[in-house]
Amino acid sequence: MTATRERQAACSCGQLKVRLSGDPQLVSSCHCLACQRRTGALFGSTSFWLKSQLAAIEGSHKSWRRVADSGTGLVHHFCPICGSTVYWESEATPERLSVAVGCFADPNFPAPVRTVWTESKHEWLPFPATLPHHRKNPS
Repeated sequence: MTATRERQAACSCGQLKVRLSGDPQLVSSCHCLACQRRTGALFGSTSFWLKSQLAAIEGSHKSWRRVADSGTGLVHHFCPICGSTVYWESEATPERLSVAVGCFADPNFPAPVRTVWTESKHEWLPFPATLPHHRKNPS
């Protein structure tokens, strides 16, 4: 019998941690302006998990709700000490949890299978032609 792999994501200071079992259901990159602002980078990389894969959330967090370009409410959970957004929940998919790929600090983490909101992608930032590109989020 093979043991299920457990992955851990953490904020910059390590106070807020999310432990998940198995592999993400989906990994995607998003170029919307809100993800650019949230990450301070050119795009956000998100891993999507079923809440049944959640093993634990450790540490304190603060929450902030915003409405995404798609019209869906998102509740972001971030560390009150260092400010890192570690995970968020979409009101449209309450059975899922989204976790920032960078919080895993794992260069072997699965690659994105798509990139979305490319109408606001920086033109000089190349993404592989083999990766599906969507001007809006295909959901």
